[in-house]
Amino acid sequence: MRSAERSRSSRADQADQRRAELLDAARRVVLDKGLAGTRVADIAKATGVSGGLIHYHFATKDELITAMLRATLDQESARLAELTEGPGGPVERLDRLLRFYIPESRSDQSWILWIDAWTSAVREPAIREIVLELEAAWSAAVERVLRHGAASGDFTCDDPAGAAERLDAMLDGLIVRYTLHPSALSRARLLEHARIAAAREAGIDPGAFPA
Repeated sequence: MRSAERSRSSRADQADQRRAELLDAARRVVLDKGLAGTRVADIAKATGVSGGLIHYHFATKDELITAMLRATLDQESARLAELTEGPGGPVERLDRLLRFYIPESRSDQSWILWIDAWTSAVREPAIREIVLELEAAWSAAVERVLRHGAASGDFTCDDPAGAAERLDAMLDGLIVRYTLHPSALSRARLLEHARIAAAREAGIDPGAFPA
């Protein structure tokens, strides 16, 4: 009995590992070809397996893409939770969230993926749900930090939820501009805009953020 249980457990672990490999390959292919341009055959080629094996784990391309986006969402949501509960006071935590959200460069893979997902979300309800969950996770993280700061007296913010929504919408627009228009906005300027807006919402001086 124990041998049979170990065998089932081993097969389950192998299946989980294969699914993770396929999700990772799907992400790489999507970053290269885009969500609309990606085919199951492309992912099969990237992993060196047959399309039939992919369909064994994921019935359709849409199911595979949705699973890949959700896995990415789960990773980023976990990171947001770490940042909001990490060391330092409210100012340091808010600054960490801003720096995490802002792309490291115009070729930041996470942001390229999500900008692509926004486009697909217009017509794909499953992708739309994931994109909305990502937006909600970011806004909730900012709201928690603002509430904690207001409770501790570090911030003056009467509407943390509204402030988080405004910061989210502003940063999304600026990040799209930064990503798509190289000459329009530098990363340093983007961070400056983010800090000024966040400082106004939190009722602090922008100079309070770490250098």
